[in-house]
Amino acid sequence: MSLSILLVDDDREVREALGQSLEIAGYPVVLAGSFIEAMDHISPNFAGVVLSDVRMPGKDGFALLERCKQVDIDLPVILITGEGDVPMAVRAMEAGALNFLEKPVSNERLMAVVARACELRATVLDNRSLKARLAAKDAAERLIIGQSEATQNLRRQLRVVATAKSDALITGETGVGKELAARVVHALSGGNAPFIAVNCGMLTEGLTQAVLFGDSTRKGAFERADGGTLFLDEIGAMPLGQQVNLLRILEERSIEDHLGRPQKLDIRVLAASHEDLPDMAAKGRFRPDLFFRLDVARLKIPPLRERPEDIGVLYTHFLKEAQAEFGLPHGQVALASLLAKNWPGNARELRNHAQRAAMGLDEAESATVTGLSAALERVEAHLIEQRLMQFNGKISEVCSALGLPRKTLYDKLKRHGIKPERFR
Repeated sequence: MSLSILLVDDDREVREALGQSLEIAGYPVVLAGSFIEAMDHISPNFAGVVLSDVRMPGKDGFALLERCKQVDIDLPVILITGEGDVPMAVRAMEAGALNFLEKPVSNERLMAVVARACELRATVLDNRSLKARLAAKDAAERLIIGQSEATQNLRRQLRVVATAKSDALITGETGVGKELAARVVHALSGGNAPFIAVNCGMLTEGLTQAVLFGDSTRKGAFERADGGTLFLDEIGAMPLGQQVNLLRILEERSIEDHLGRPQKLDIRVLAASHEDLPDMAAKGRFRPDLFFRLDVARLKIPPLRERPEDIGVLYTHFLKEAQAEFGLPHGQVALASLLAKNWPGNARELRNHAQRAAMGLDEAESATVTGLSAALERVEAHLIEQRLMQFNGKISEVCSALGLPRKTLYDKLKRHGIKPERFR
């Protein structure tokens, strides 16, 4: 980052001479002869530092320091004067000046102070830029961990569903993160509204009415989720006798509240199931009309075994979470052993494994020759993809980083089915 020096001095000769010294030292210089001229260049993201004389007609250097701090508390301001004394220096420091220099000041001293000011400013601006990029990342980017093609496609689908504001059916094996996907859709749609989650697998025939639709003593989930999102997990387990009530509410978007009054609903319903709902409907275990009503948009979350390149980054994420939670430094990423497993419990099982590692409770697992061979293949593919991500798909840089001839790398890319253009 090239930072400039805003040099403020009412004496033109001094201003130009000092400006020339700074330019010789390699700093872009902006000259100003007064408080008013200087303020034309000051903004919260001014990419530079301020070097100002104290004694100036009208508003002096202290007035400029005060205004700079009002605009950006972190903006470095260096004051310089030929009539300084200890009380003035103390005043400058108390007002937030980075430094206070007395004329004549040696060129070496001046450049050291300016260099330090630029270093501080660059750090502040870099941190702000990073925070801005993180804030700009949507919930799909922040919460859905991984860079596999399947994961990137899932993020795109979540954004589409969120933008369309439609109901959706989320499918996938146990532990893949169906509720997380629902929360991402909710967050992308404006997460300040209520998000109400109900596990239908926990509901009996009698409880369903009270929990979902309410009764005279309490609001049901539909009423509480009004204006936001209702997430119905394990929808396939909902008692058949209550499915007709759910269908009616989904069709009419209205309900009788807990006081018996009709209430229109502004609500998005996201349902999830690890079961095959069409097969259940065909066998009479789930209402076909309810399935078709829920199946407005379908999001299928791939199991972990179909995106092995995400395992390492997911495990590292879970491990850091667990270490922070338990305050324990144990646990290292043993990628080969991680990739040798199929993870039938998916991300949930991987998270549990990371928590055990954080507590130092994991035990080494042996791998068969076949398992080890497959694991090493996955490790190789993972390392290649990591380097492709690091170097934005630039083959020459990936070859250099991995120490591979170009032809060898292309052979490996072909064997693993990795397309470099995905990372560009």
